[in-house]
Amino acid sequence: MSYRVRIENTQHEFTVEDGEAVLSAALRHGLILPYSCRGGTCGTCMGKVVEGRVSYPDGRPPALSEAEEAVGQALFCQARADSDLAIEVREVRSADDIRPRKLPCRVERMDTLAHDVRRLWLRTPGNERLQFLPGQYIDFLLRGNRRRSFSLANPPHDDELLELHVRQVPDGRFTGYIFEELKERALLRFEGPFGTFFLREDSPRPILMIGGGTGFAPIKSMLEHAFHHGIDRPIHFYWGVRARHDLYLADLPERWAREHASFRYTPVLSEPRAGDRWNGRTGFVHEAVIEDYPDLSGYDVYMSGPPPMIEAAKTAFAIHGLDPGHLYFDSFDFAVDPEDDPA
Repeated sequence: MSYRVRIENTQHEFTVEDGEAVLSAALRHGLILPYSCRGGTCGTCMGKVVEGRVSYPDGRPPALSEAEEAVGQALFCQARADSDLAIEVREVRSADDIRPRKLPCRVERMDTLAHDVRRLWLRTPGNERLQFLPGQYIDFLLRGNRRRSFSLANPPHDDELLELHVRQVPDGRFTGYIFEELKERALLRFEGPFGTFFLREDSPRPILMIGGGTGFAPIKSMLEHAFHHGIDRPIHFYWGVRARHDLYLADLPERWAREHASFRYTPVLSEPRAGDRWNGRTGFVHEAVIEDYPDLSGYDVYMSGPPPMIEAAKTAFAIHGLDPGHLYFDSFDFAVDPEDDPA
């Protein structure tokens, strides 16, 4: 059995299955409601039931008082629908709707994706979950008020673990620590999410995405979010790297291209090695985009990667008609602290 849920303040509607939490159903339908824990302990997801009935399989959650429940307030991370519902709750529509938080995390596992790229999987404590928009990033909080920023590679609906792709920076203190010393189960602290680089789902325009190196990480988050929620706008993803071994998860976009008719994938090597046996595109990745799309006036463009790639693409794309209001980018600048440590 399923029930209809209507959000009164936006008139958005979705279905919730019998026994499914209202929050989980909303996220499944691409509607982002505020939350922090998914365990009924923080109260972030609180809203009001205007019509209908809800219940809690494990009893009234700790963050919901009897007085609040009596006037129709509900915690939607735990509430199960017992009928069709009309609710009032704030929807997250922009980065400003999510307040950054400071959280500890544990390194659940690590794996090496390439000679200079390591993937970290982080677990937040207990029922704590980080709410974010696809494409945003977090800052690790280090000694001496230093910070290091990394994009989230997992999509928001898959938030049990946070996925990061870390490229080793030559002589970088923190990335050197990650590659040479960091162990599984180590404790770290971070703050986030941050950034205005996220997927604009309300646009009808086709999408071009360009990732340089580990700029693939936020693109991956956006794409997995889009596929999960059935966004069927045409998307063409270009991944620019130096050599073939730098395409560290190449099988993934290749699989997406087979599974999703509206998705295309083009890898571009700027410096293919003799042993790469490469018959694909070569050169600068933004030039490949222009070769395929000489008129960019009708597109939304998302870019993430090293600053030289971003700057060259911004200039070239403007010449080819891209409206600056439809260009979204995240430039992976290296942080510099008082010791002039690049990363």
